[in-house]
Amino acid sequence: MKLGLIIDKRRCYGCQACTVSCKAENGTPPGVFWCKTYLHEHGTYPNAFIEYEARICNHCDNAPCVKVCPTGASMKMDDGTVQIDLNKCIGCEACVPACPYGSRYPIKESTPTYWETGKQTEWEKAVQPRFKVGTVSKCTFCVDRRRRGLLPACVQTCAGGARIFGDLDDPNSQISILMREENPKPLPSKFGAKPNVFYIEDEKIKPHR
Repeated sequence: MKLGLIIDKRRCYGCQACTVSCKAENGTPPGVFWCKTYLHEHGTYPNAFIEYEARICNHCDNAPCVKVCPTGASMKMDDGTVQIDLNKCIGCEACVPACPYGSRYPIKESTPTYWETGKQTEWEKAVQPRFKVGTVSKCTFCVDRRRRGLLPACVQTCAGGARIFGDLDDPNSQISILMREENPKPLPSKFGAKPNVFYIEDEKIKPHR
């Protein structure tokens, strides 16, 4: 098995449902967003247009973050994903600059709640133990949801159907079929990272870059 993700930029309209659902599902600390969608403005009036660029951990085959981890906390798993064992992470942050895509987030301080009252919600109480000060966090392709047979939150909530998730090793999976039909491309493979997140470009935008 080799899990991967296709993001179809023809279908993405920047609703940020992926960003919000990831935050809600994983309860990441304030300021930490594992899933982001950037808005880029191109051109000038009357030929201006907007491009939406969704970014997430690429779960690379040859992940630089794994190579530089001195304790083995960053690991390449049998399912093709890259995960962090928080019991082994010593917070050295060597992996943060090693990631070519800016997808690793140090947990610098414990912020118990978003709210000025200082009272935690029940959800915050439930998810806060997932994060330890002095460690690094990143997208897990929603490993807890996948154990329950569910899709990652960002895929499940994508209103435009722009995210296709599945097993790249299964020739009959939807993602494998799209790989053959659309030939999506990953972000530039800096340091030979070999990302497993691929993008289908919007041809209406691409010629104008």
